[in-house]
Amino acid sequence: MPTVKPIDEDALKDIILDTGALVTVEEHQVAGGLGSIVAEFASAFIPVPIEFVGVHNQFGQSGTPHELLNFYKLNTETIVKKAYKVLSRK
Repeated sequence: MPTVKPIDEDALKDIILDTGALVTVEEHQVAGGLGSIVAEFASAFIPVPIEFVGVHNQFGQSGTPHELLNFYKLNTETIVKKAYKVLSRK
């Protein structure tokens, strides 16, 4: 998604209908971010399993980008695990 607001409803509908599951990935708090908006939209349109990769109710830290991505589990390993998890819930 290029923007969070306004959300591209047509693209999101197509993704939901095509995949039947969603994983959102964002480099900030999940609450109130892309994951929340996608979940709100999906629940009104067609409920599907959703997993969220992002910062979960934690304060910000200092470090290199690589260190921070690993600290907050915003890395490839986590994204792959969440993808498998959401697919197992379909």
